[in-house]
Amino acid sequence: MDEDNGVSIELFHGDCLELVERMNDGLVDMVLTDPPYSSGGLFTGDRKKKTSSKYTDDGYNGASRFPDFSGDNMDQRSFTEFMRMILAKCRKKTKPEGICAVFTDWRQLSAMTDALQAAGWVYRGIAVWNKRNARNIPGRFRQDCEFLVWGTNGGKTVDWTPGFKAFPGYYEVSSVPTKQKHHQTEKPVELLEKLIAIAPEGGTVMDCFMGSGSTGVACLNTGRNFIGMELSEQYFEIAKQRIGGADEITGRPGGCF
Repeated sequence: MDEDNGVSIELFHGDCLELVERMNDGLVDMVLTDPPYSSGGLFTGDRKKKTSSKYTDDGYNGASRFPDFSGDNMDQRSFTEFMRMILAKCRKKTKPEGICAVFTDWRQLSAMTDALQAAGWVYRGIAVWNKRNARNIPGRFRQDCEFLVWGTNGGKTVDWTPGFKAFPGYYEVSSVPTKQKHHQTEKPVELLEKLIAIAPEGGTVMDCFMGSGSTGVACLNTGRNFIGMELSEQYFEIAKQRIGGADEITGRPGGCF
């Protein structure tokens, strides 16, 4: 725990399917997570490659210098079922009207929308992230964007108070430069700060695929509590360092005693 600035931080090393199961229900205001895409190609052989060969370059300071991560080699049917399982568990831990927002790419967009709905969330739509670094392939449309599939735990009350505005559905934030990355597929903290603005101030955000902890950094910067889970030991240690050296709390995820 790190409550020096009034923010609660809980970090857990392990399988999120098991960790989420042990949490108390109804704790979370928002699930914001960036799972392995099981993508990086159009064919089965492409998906079986290492993440460093699918998503990174090996040039000077390229992101291939970071450890590969697991869970990225499923076919689309298995990927959809895996995400349905974890998102269903996350929904039980989320407050009524709470939000779930999950990153995906164009290849797995349909699978993610299926998984979110099959997990019981009310599907609300897609937000777009223009990462500004798509590969230039002449004669084709550029793949400039990744996507955020989002929904709510049941209905969502609309506040029609004058001056209360909708949040953007499109975000143009440059990808993290490779020299500054902590993870092969790291999302910009600036982008995550903008996304968690939809969660109440002082609320709790959970990331069950924490990676190097960027969502936790965004929570610290914006005064929100954070529950993060990561399977990779290497990335878990990086996340602990980035989020101020918060200690692992063994066996008590999300206030479960």
